[in-house]
Amino acid sequence: MRALRSLMLVLAFPVLCASALRADEPAVPATPADTAPAVAATASTPADFDVEAATRAYLSRVSPADKERSDSYFEGGYWLQLWGFLYGLGVAWILLARGLSVRIRNAAERVTGLRPVQTFLYAAGYFIATALLTLPLTVYEGYWREHAYGLSNMTFRGWLRDYAVGLGLSVALGGLFIVLLYWVFRKAPRTWWIWGTAVALVGLLFLALISPVYIAPLFNKYKPLGEGPIKAGILSLARANGIPADNVYEVDASKQSKRVSANVSGLGSTLRITLNDNLLARVKPDGIQAVMGHEMGHYVLNHVYEFIPIFALIILIGFGFLRWAFDRVLSRYGTRWGIRGISDPAGLPLLAAILSVYFFVLTPIINTEVRTNEAEADIFGLNASRQPDGFAEVALLLGEYRKLEPTPLEEWIFFDHPSGRSRILMAMKWKKEHLKDLAAAP
Repeated sequence: MRALRSLMLVLAFPVLCASALRADEPAVPATPADTAPAVAATASTPADFDVEAATRAYLSRVSPADKERSDSYFEGGYWLQLWGFLYGLGVAWILLARGLSVRIRNAAERVTGLRPVQTFLYAAGYFIATALLTLPLTVYEGYWREHAYGLSNMTFRGWLRDYAVGLGLSVALGGLFIVLLYWVFRKAPRTWWIWGTAVALVGLLFLALISPVYIAPLFNKYKPLGEGPIKAGILSLARANGIPADNVYEVDASKQSKRVSANVSGLGSTLRITLNDNLLARVKPDGIQAVMGHEMGHYVLNHVYEFIPIFALIILIGFGFLRWAFDRVLSRYGTRWGIRGISDPAGLPLLAAILSVYFFVLTPIINTEVRTNEAEADIFGLNASRQPDGFAEVALLLGEYRKLEPTPLEEWIFFDHPSGRSRILMAMKWKKEHLKDLAAAP
C-alpha cells in the first residue's frame, strides 16, 4: 500500500517520497526460536482451547524492557506526525512569505518561455529547497532515531546515498507530475479539481507499474531466490491461489535495516513476488509461509484495485477542498506573496500546505481503510498458509518497533495495520476452529 501514500507525499512532503516508493510495510527482526519459551498447546478440542490465554502466552514473551522500548518508539511517532505536519506548514510559509517561491518561479521564467519547462524547473527548485529546509527533521527521523532504537544497519554515508537517490526521484517523477497537474490548471481553470483527480490516479497507477522493476532496484539489489523448499513452497502457495508468478526474488534489505519484509507488487507483466534476506535468515519456514500468504492476500483480494475508487473519492474531495481554500487564501495573501492564480507554479507551497491539512485530518479514516484491508489479508493468509503459530510469531516481532497493545483509540487513529495483539488474537481464534485439521496434518 505504500504506492498510495507516495502520491500524497509528492504533493505535501516531496522530499520524503523516495521512501514511500519502496516495498510494502516491513515487519521486524525475528527472535531466534530457541531463545523464546514455547507456547503451551495441550488443548485437543476447540472447547479446551483458551484463545485469550494463548494470546497472552505469546504477548508475555516480550520482556518489560523490550515492551517499554517499543512503546516509546511508536508513541514518539505520534508526536513526529504532529511535528512533521507543523514543520511542513512552516516550510510552506517560509517559501511563500519570504518570497523564495516567487524567486524560483522568476528564475525558471528567465531560462525559457515554454510553460511546461518553466513548471518543471520550478518543481525541481521547489523539491530541492524543501529538501534543504526539512533536512534536520529528516535526518533525525530517518537516521538518528532509527539508530537510537537499534532499527537501522545503515552508515550515514549509505543513508545519505539513498536520500540523494530519493531526492532525484522526487525531482524527476514529481516534476513530471507537477507539469501535468499545472497543465490541467491552465486548460481547465474551473474544473481542474475534477481533471486533477484523474491525473493523480494515472500517476498512482504509473508508480505501481514501474516501482518493482525500475524504482526499487535503485535502493537494493534483487536476485532470483535460490532453488529449495522455501522457493518451492512459495510458488506452490502462489499457484494454489491463482497468482501467475513463476519466480521469487530476494532483496538485500539487510544493508538498510534489521527488519524483515515481503511483498507481491506490480501490475500485469511487472508482477513480482519478493522477500528480503532478513526474512530468510530470521524466520522459520512456517512463518515465511504465513507472511507470503498475507502478501498474496492483497493480490488475490484485489486490494490495490479496490482502493483506487476509494482513493479517487478522497482525492476528489481533497481537490474540492483545495479549490475552496486556495481561492480564499489567495484573495487575502496572493498579492503580498506574488502568486498570480492557481496556474502559477509559485503557489505550489500553498497547494501542498492545504492538502497536508486535509490529509492530516483524514489520518484516522485513511488508516482505518488500510488497516481493514490488512486484516482481510491476515485472514486470507491464515486460510492459505494454515500456519497460525507461524503467523503469531511474526506478528509478535512487530513489537520491536510497533506498540503491541495499544488502546482502541490509539489503534483507530495511528495504526494502518492491526496491532500485534489483534493479529495474534486473530491467529489463535483461527487455530481454535482448526485444531482437528491441524492435528491431522502431517
